[in-house]
This record gives sequence, C-alpha cells and structure tokens, in this order.
Amino acid sequence: MGRPSRPSPSPPVQPTPSHDDIEKGSKRASHKSKVPPPPPPSKLWKPWLMPLAFVANTSVFIYTMYVNDCPHTSGTSKCILYEYLGRYSFQSLKENPLLGPSYITLQTLGGLDWTQVVEGKEYWRLFSCMWLHAGLIHLLINMLSLLGLGIRLEHEFGFVRIGPLYMISGFGGSLTSVLSLARKRIVSVGASGALFGLLGSMLSELITNWSNYTNKCSALSTMLLIICLNLAIGFLPRVDNSAHIGGFVSGLLAGFVLLMRPQYGYISSKHVPEGYQIKHKVAKHQVHQYVLFGISLVLLITG
Repeated sequence: MGRPSRPSPSPPVQPTPSHDDIEKGSKRASHKSKVPPPPPPSKLWKPWLMPLAFVANTSVFIYTMYVNDCPHTSGTSKCILYEYLGRYSFQSLKENPLLGPSYITLQTLGGLDWTQVVEGKEYWRLFSCMWLHAGLIHLLINMLSLLGLGIRLEHEFGFVRIGPLYMISGFGGSLTSVLSLARKRIVSVGASGALFGLLGSMLSELITNWSNYTNKCSALSTMLLIICLNLAIGFLPRVDNSAHIGGFVSGLLAGFVLLMRPQYGYISSKHVPEGYQIKHKVAKHQVHQYVLFGISLVLLITG
C-alpha cells in the first residue's frame, strides 16, 4: 500500500488593497519621484564670428598687397616672387622682413601712427590698425592664434560676449601703443592686441569661475606659462609689446565682466519641479565674482 498523501497546503490569501491604500501609495511614489533633475549642460554655441574675423583679416591683407603694387612703386627687381605674384609680390627683405607691403602703404591704409592720431585727430586708426598686418608671416601667426583661441571661446560663450571682448581688447592695445609711440614715431599694425586680450580673458575666466574647475593648480600654471611665453615674444625686434600688454590687460578686465559663470552646484528655479523645496540652495555667484566684476567694470570705464 502506498503512503497516504497529504493535501497540499493552500497558498495564503492576500488581502485585496483598498482604494485608500492605492491612493496613499501613489502619493508616496509621486513624492519620491519629485527629485530635481540635474541642471542641463551649458549651451554650446556654433562659432561664426571668429571665422569671419579670420576671413576679414585675410581679405584686408590681400587688398593691402594690391594697393602696395610693389612692381610699380619699387621696380620688379626689388620685389620678391614677382614672377609668380605680379602686382601682389612682396617688398624686399631689407625693407620688410615679414614678407609684406611698404611702410607707406600701411600708413596710408590706416596704420597706427602717433602723429596722425594725436595731432591729426584721426582716431579711427585705433580700430583700423587691428585689421592690417605687416606681412605674410605676421598674418599667419596671428590667424593661427585667432583660430585656436577665438573659436574655443566663442564655442563656449557665444559671439555676444566674445565679439565685444575682442574689440575692447584691440582698442585697449591700440590705445596703449599710441601712448608709448610718442617718441618712437613708428607705424603699428596687427590684431595682436585683440588676440592677447583673448588670452587675458581666459585667465580671468579661470580665476572668476574657480569653483567650476577640478585641476585648478594645473590649469592655472599652464595658463601662466602660455601667457609668459607669448609676452616674451614682444621683446623681439620690430614687435610692439605695448600693444600686447594693453590688449592683455583690457581682455583680462573684460573677462571678469563678460565671462562670469554660475558657480558649481547652482540650480536654476526653472529646472526644479513644482512643489519641491531645495534644502541647501547654492547661490548663483560667489562674492569674489561680484567684487571682480565691479572693480573690472570701473577700471574699463574710467581707464
């Protein structure tokens, strides 16, 4: 005979949740889901202004060489690459070692000359000189810097900020150059002042947005090394270092005003769900950012 089988125990009966329990559970779940999402990443801009500045500088240099017309003014025997460039050929290396036009051409087209700016009151030269270059070598160096620095900054901050910063730096460099040219009586040209301003703005952006960076000391030391190397170039012959320094200082101050970011951990109210209360709210900007903003703005206006 087989062993009598036991009846299998029936599964325990689960109580059916009431309507009130379902409503309370849904409220608890919805309360847990009201966690503020992380703030969206910073908007990245599509650069177009700095590439346009590149095209403008290059076009002005081509026009400068057209106006210069070395074969007509100096004779074909004194022009470099006349066989290939014709009217656009360069002046002799003795006259212009940077492969470019003559001194007279740069002065005529708007080069920065102390006598014409101060005594002749031709203040437009403070801006026109930013678009002229002494030679092909000068143009290549500046345009590589423009594409490397300008596009990166415009990509992060947009043309609305970088455009005024570029012009302020260029004007500051020209103004400093005029003040130092009273005894030199030379013509100064180039976008170097504006480009050094972009470099200075990168330093001020690092300082004012200090809390947003992780490797702070490494970033600061690298930036200072690059700045020192570039300023050292200004002590070479035929280089107007006063424009570099003036542009750098102007860009440094403008960076404190135009490139201030919200500090790390700040969440805008528009990114917080309705009804959610943030216990530890982070201020949008730190005190030192407002202090640097105010001091720099005053110095830019009065200086």
